[in-house]
Amino acid sequence: QVQLVESGGGSVQAGGSLRLSCAASGYTYSRYHMGWFRQPPGKEREGVAAIDTDGTGTYADSVKGRFTISRDNAKNTLYLQMNSLKPEDTAMYYCAASGSRAWTLLLPWAYGNWGQGTQVTVSS
Repeated sequence: QVQLVESGGGSVQAGGSLRLSCAASGYTYSRYHMGWFRQPPGKEREGVAAIDTDGTGTYADSVKGRFTISRDNAKNTLYLQMNSLKPEDTAMYYCAASGSRAWTLLLPWAYGNWGQGTQVTVSS
């Protein structure tokens, strides 16, 4: 049974940093593409960043240069380093796993397994 558990969310002031983690279990983690998504209050879920099995990342334009996605296949863990946070980054953040070639599109339908989310709140 695939299980994804996010952690590391919290409340920070604008300009601050947070590092999210996602612990994976129940499947061969290294064989799946992984992604981070977020859902602001009252809005649809959107892709933030994704990473290939070999560590190649892709990012939404809104976070390029500020966020860095990485993975540790030995620890079955996905990370999202978030720097220079802005109030508009406030959202519930989810990690997800994809076995689809469409993983780079950063669209929710390409990801079949999801965590429960961790809240990030950025105040101005």
